[in-house]
Amino acid sequence: MNERLVEILIYIMSEMRRDRAVSQNLDLLSKNLLNEGYSESEISSAFTWLLDKLDNEPEEVLEKREAALNGSFRHLHEIEKSIISVEAYGYLIQIKALGLITEFDFEQIIERALMLGLPLVGLQDVKSIVAAQMFASEGGFDGGFFLFDDNPMIH
Repeated sequence: MNERLVEILIYIMSEMRRDRAVSQNLDLLSKNLLNEGYSESEISSAFTWLLDKLDNEPEEVLEKREAALNGSFRHLHEIEKSIISVEAYGYLIQIKALGLITEFDFEQIIERALMLGLPLVGLQDVKSIVAAQMFASEGGFDGGFFLFDDNPMIH
């Protein structure tokens, strides 16, 4: 469920970055998401998270997130490269560039991916970690982690 919310957030932020005017018409984004098969509840939850977490107007969100792109770029260590798939790392870069996670979150996600103990951490594994990181309680991520039941590595 939380992974679907992350997908919605990626869509919203990508559309807002592509066309700033779309932030004036959030109803259009909602309709597009409904057409893609997301529920009204999921869409509402994603918008609520985005606005609560960022505590800004949609136009201000883009300005803050674009500033984040001018920072440093994290490269994986050789051991990390051998464990984290290219697709999973690309996904992390995308959500960081969209401003959905911070530098700290980025590092935490990589650390948790390595701690899974899998020979290869794939895209679905990282999506689960990202969802857990993003939707952790406001008290902070307590270090606990679980993979969602829809992860094929669990069965």
